[in-house]
Amino acid sequence: MHITDIILKKRSGEALTKEEIDFFIKGYVDGSIPDYQASALLMAIWFNGMNPQETTDLTLSMVASGDTVDLSGIDGIKVDKHSTGGVADTTTLVAAPLVAACGGRVAKMSGRGLGHTGGTLDKLESIPGLSIEQPMEIFQKLVNTIGLSVIGQTGNLVPADKKLYALRDVTVTVDNMSLIAGSIMSKKIASGADAIVLDVKTGSGAFMKTAEDSVELAKSMVEIGKLAGRATVALVTDMNQPLGNAVGNALEVQEAIEILRGEHPGDLKDVAFALSAWMLRLAGLADDEAAAMKMLTNALESGAALDALSRMIEAQGGDPKICEDTSKLPRAGKLISVKAERDGWISEMDNTEIGISAMLLGAGRQTKADVIDPAVGLWMKKRIGEQVAVGDELAVFHVNEEKNLDEALKRFKAAVKISGEKPDKLPLIYHVVE
Repeated sequence: MHITDIILKKRSGEALTKEEIDFFIKGYVDGSIPDYQASALLMAIWFNGMNPQETTDLTLSMVASGDTVDLSGIDGIKVDKHSTGGVADTTTLVAAPLVAACGGRVAKMSGRGLGHTGGTLDKLESIPGLSIEQPMEIFQKLVNTIGLSVIGQTGNLVPADKKLYALRDVTVTVDNMSLIAGSIMSKKIASGADAIVLDVKTGSGAFMKTAEDSVELAKSMVEIGKLAGRATVALVTDMNQPLGNAVGNALEVQEAIEILRGEHPGDLKDVAFALSAWMLRLAGLADDEAAAMKMLTNALESGAALDALSRMIEAQGGDPKICEDTSKLPRAGKLISVKAERDGWISEMDNTEIGISAMLLGAGRQTKADVIDPAVGLWMKKRIGEQVAVGDELAVFHVNEEKNLDEALKRFKAAVKISGEKPDKLPLIYHVVE
């Protein structure tokens, strides 16, 4: 078997066999296939696509390139969730405790990535003392006793994806449905969950800007999950404005805690509940949406969900008192109010630019070497469709280092559009792929 034959076959629009895909992945990981030949194959895939079986074979071959996690020491059905990423997307910190409080088992391993704000791990590390580095035996014990634990990825999970993603980034082949789906699902499958709920974002703050592309990606990932023997469901949800109010690591932890206290209605809570309901259904704990929602409401109102989060924080070395007093979280030194400069309705937001504004304050990373300031970010005060007058507060910036403040404010003000007409209400959940 020769890589040149495989490149020619895919360039001609033919489907690759499992053996050919395995040969490519193994050779690229061990270095026998060089970057320039891998680049040629990636470009051929970008132009000609892959069918569902090819996409699944690619995913499973990437899974087999490294370690896989054995969660057999955890009782019951292990259920995980994954978001394709967005701004103020704090659903894990709300959904995981809710599901655990209802008897679910959420064993979640997250990786670090670049973005507007830190990932779930960075949010958790803004909690004083909390460690996301836990031995596997402790991780499994916590899930068995508390119902949840969130830690950093351990071992050598999916090295093929790490290497391929870096190459895709520099060869402009990132935005291919099969390659995106394979990258996401390889990590989820390697992490050992029995059931997976996917939150596929769409809109100005998402990787996929249109609902049609997001639904296509969701279908591809659900197909991979099912062919790989995992119960999988995907929700396509809106990311045309920040999902929650808080954009920044400690601020997002604060908002999650306040939701679990029952203090915040709104889109973040609604999406977290929708994801949690499917997690309960795939775990066999609820027969339908109505039953799941009743269980989740009871977990919230009784305080059981907040207690589950508090217990996880304490078990992983953090200060559980933040669940009673969020002022114990890191706090920025300066608060700056951003106000409306004209009357009208909030008609549109460039969500990516809002995220970049928070990153410029220090809430996210532009490079892997960047250090996140857990205290900084911004808190939204208005949402699309709300009427404002001159001087009304649009957001509050939480600031420590001011070197990029002017640019952050400029980008934010340009990102929030105010018009003379009230806009149509955006859907929150566009589609569910079962």
